Amino acid sequence: MTSKFARLLMSTLFAVSVAAMAQSAGLPAAPSAAASNADAPPAAINASGTRTGTVNVEQAIFATNEGQRDFEALSKKLEPKQTELKNQNDEVESLKKQLSAQTDKLNDESRATLVKQIEQKQKSLERSVQDARDDAQNQQNEIAQRILQKLGPMLVKYAAENGFGVIIDTSQPWPNGPVLWSGPAVDITRPIVELYNAQSGVPAPVRPAGAKPTASPTRPATTTPKPASTAPKAPATQPK
Repeated sequence: MTSKFARLLMSTLFAVSVAAMAQSAGLPAAPSAAASNADAPPAAINASGTRTGTVNVEQAIFATNEGQRDFEALSKKLEPKQTELKNQNDEVESLKKQLSAQTDKLNDESRATLVKQIEQKQKSLERSVQDARDDAQNQQNEIAQRILQKLGPMLVKYAAENGFGVIIDTSQPWPNGPVLWSGPAVDITRPIVELYNAQSGVPAPVRPAGAKPTASPTRPATTTPKPASTAPKAPATQPK
């Protein structure tokens, strides 16, 4: 891929709120004032611990063997669409270079026709890119939601059994997230991933001989082109 396609699609598309996914996955939400009364039902797990821990839920999802397997499969599935978008982008760029190189040789009508053609293809490319992003995001979120449905209850059980009274999600760095700073000693992301892998039964991804695992899990390196820059407009005053 050229530099125009260097951004990671997955890293820009993971827009689902981890908190929202956690609610549907069974993670306990903070009780509201209305629920804090004598009639409130008891918690499913007696969280009487006093320790405070952190977990990067987003990282954990991608780090599981199941997550690595499924997101890699999704990356490969999206490759034909990426090629299609790259070809569309290259066509727009080629027309724009043609306009720039021949601008002094074209008459008013030919120049206006070429400009209109560029604008139409530009809009088509932008729609295609947006549709591809939406589709990829939906498929990625389906994978993340499925994994979190199983990881959520596992996280709650682990916390209760190991004396944790509070677990804070660090998926979003401060100031977007609640944690200004935390040390590695309180992070339970890796133990949660190992526990998930053990219970899921999904084997670790097979890496090429000599390849070393990365220090920290990353999202799949799937790329998508940015829409080409705005098509040039015909000059306001045309040379006669």
